[in-house]
Amino acid sequence: MPQGFDINWIAVLLVGGVGFGAVVGVFVTSYILAPKRPSEIKDTPYECGIPPTPFAWSQIQIRYYVFAILFVIFDVEAVFLFPWAVVFMNLKSTAPAVFYEMLVFIGILFFGVIYGWRKGVLQWR
Repeated sequence: MPQGFDINWIAVLLVGGVGFGAVVGVFVTSYILAPKRPSEIKDTPYECGIPPTPFAWSQIQIRYYVFAILFVIFDVEAVFLFPWAVVFMNLKSTAPAVFYEMLVFIGILFFGVIYGWRKGVLQWR
């Protein structure tokens, strides 16, 4: 091991120990200082402010999830598209290949939108 590396590891271990001790100290302090008043209401599960009932059946609307998935897909597309545009402007030699790769990517996403549109997923009833 080269000279001086042992000092750097001691600093890392020291900082890690201080950080771990701080986290444990905060948890212990919170446990000691927190008020403890147990009750039956605190032991019941919390469901969005609605008191739990013995049996409550409701139909799940799947279209909310489909819209959420479509949003995530196109949000990810935007995450990939903007940095690609910045890098594409600086490329010289491999520009045509990178351009056509992005066209294929956008084409696949466009096919997904058309497929969802034809299936009636994007229609809100």
